[in-house]
Amino acid sequence: MSNFIADKCRIISVSLLCLAVVAPFQAAQAETVLRLAHASSSSSLINEAVTKFADEVKEKSKGELTVQIFPDGQLGDEGPIADGVGAGSIDIGLGGVVDQIDPKLNVVTLPFLFADAKAAHAFLDGPVGKSVFDTGGDRGYRMLGALDSGFRQFANSAHPIKAPEDISGLKLRTPPNPVILATIKQLGALPQSIPFGEVYTSLQAKVVDGVEPEIRDFFDQKWYESAKYLSVSNYIWTPNYWYMNKERYDGLTDAERTVIDTAVTDTTVWYRGKLDEVYADVRAKLTQAGVEINEVEGAPFRALVDPVYQQFGTEWGADFVANVRKAAAGQ
Repeated sequence: MSNFIADKCRIISVSLLCLAVVAPFQAAQAETVLRLAHASSSSSLINEAVTKFADEVKEKSKGELTVQIFPDGQLGDEGPIADGVGAGSIDIGLGGVVDQIDPKLNVVTLPFLFADAKAAHAFLDGPVGKSVFDTGGDRGYRMLGALDSGFRQFANSAHPIKAPEDISGLKLRTPPNPVILATIKQLGALPQSIPFGEVYTSLQAKVVDGVEPEIRDFFDQKWYESAKYLSVSNYIWTPNYWYMNKERYDGLTDAERTVIDTAVTDTTVWYRGKLDEVYADVRAKLTQAGVEINEVEGAPFRALVDPVYQQFGTEWGADFVANVRKAAAGQ
């Protein structure tokens, strides 16, 4: 009888040992890791936002979804990140270079399209803005949303830019956005498409005279060390598009997709609420760093950009561009 009890105890012990080994393995197997990449600084509001997103995803999925963040262009500049998401080597990306997804997404970067950030947000949340997002699926992308890259300004090492003649002939770095390139050329400057990570050294080496930055990048990347004149023009508003590999997104459960979508919405609301505070802080720090800041009267510049609208109206459809322009004005 004692041998029978001993055998039973051995069987129970082995079973418990197996459970102890298998249970963690099963838990590890249940966790899904999503790789998220962006080119912004690890100290930026963008990175703070996606960290908040990752925390919410992990909490609401009860640990079944984990977002691994790669900031600072660790997985490449914005173009390669978009390529990586399309190919599936990156799960989630953010950036303004989206030709790989659909060139028409650049419509929101037409010059002087939005009066202010509130107008940009109203457009994005409205029916025309949502229709602009309804794209990219046939190229392997799922659009999640957009965080503000914000309004772009003029900065250079030569002089303040107050009128169109002040920008004429300046070599200005631009991202590889066709609308920005066309606009800078139309305003009389010489656009130079240089990868984000090479801008600092290009300014130092005087490969370019200046940049047309969003001021958080201007500060975070220390471009102000070489370009001491910042002219606030708000000449173009740009989004930091937020997108995911479509196959990866579709492969999640309904509950997991809801977690992702809800966390994107919550993060976007939080991010928008931080912008005014962050911009005020950045402007104060730039002034302390010796940057000369001036406000630009936009009317003389706006008078020059109709050919840009005509160019992309021809390329994307005149009605499409007209509808976007009308909705952006709140009409």
